[in-house]
Amino acid sequence: MPDGQFEKLKIFAYSDPGCETQVGEPFTVMMNPENYTQEIKMEFENGQGQGTSGSQPKFKLKPPEELSFEILFDNTGIIDKNPRSDIATDIENFKQFLMGYEGEIHQPKFFKFVWGTSLMKGICVLLNIAYKLFNPNGKPIRAICKVSIRELKEEELRVAEERNSSPDLTHYRTVKQGDTLPLMCYRIYGHSKYYWQIAKVNGLSNFRELQPGSEIFFPPIDKTTK
Repeated sequence: MPDGQFEKLKIFAYSDPGCETQVGEPFTVMMNPENYTQEIKMEFENGQGQGTSGSQPKFKLKPPEELSFEILFDNTGIIDKNPRSDIATDIENFKQFLMGYEGEIHQPKFFKFVWGTSLMKGICVLLNIAYKLFNPNGKPIRAICKVSIRELKEEELRVAEERNSSPDLTHYRTVKQGDTLPLMCYRIYGHSKYYWQIAKVNGLSNFRELQPGSEIFFPPIDKTTK
């Protein structure tokens, strides 16, 4: 990149959670955000034994991280010297880009956010649009879109970070191409027979057709009961 030229935030869309098959052209922001927020959480179980006044919290899991930032849409001409009538079309196209349902993958697209470096791979979980300025006809010509992205990670990397493979703990697993519920149960519990219980817990009416990229909840299983 030539000196003095600003690199702009770009959003790349993909049809797979590994972000290998790109869909269409990337979205490039008009102006880079002033800042972005990265949310990192840890969840713990608070148990208290009988006859005790308290207990040490027990690690439960590390949920996916979330990235939030604001994107400006402005058709006043102040920024790009090209005033337009309104931003309705721009906003609608952006909504479809981030939240539009893709029939081939049976869900919205997956994304990679790049600004100098790759910030995060994930799915869009929130799009909040605040209209800020209007023309004399009442049509919006400026808006700020708050975007929240939930992180996607390869299963092996996520398990390694959690260092957590015990069947006595709670697990969340992202479905990959070729995964079946019996196979996922076998990996966690050591036996595939628990798939009916997991299907019921997750409200899966058709466990034979798991959607890649979806998340499955695997609670602790009492193996002493039949």
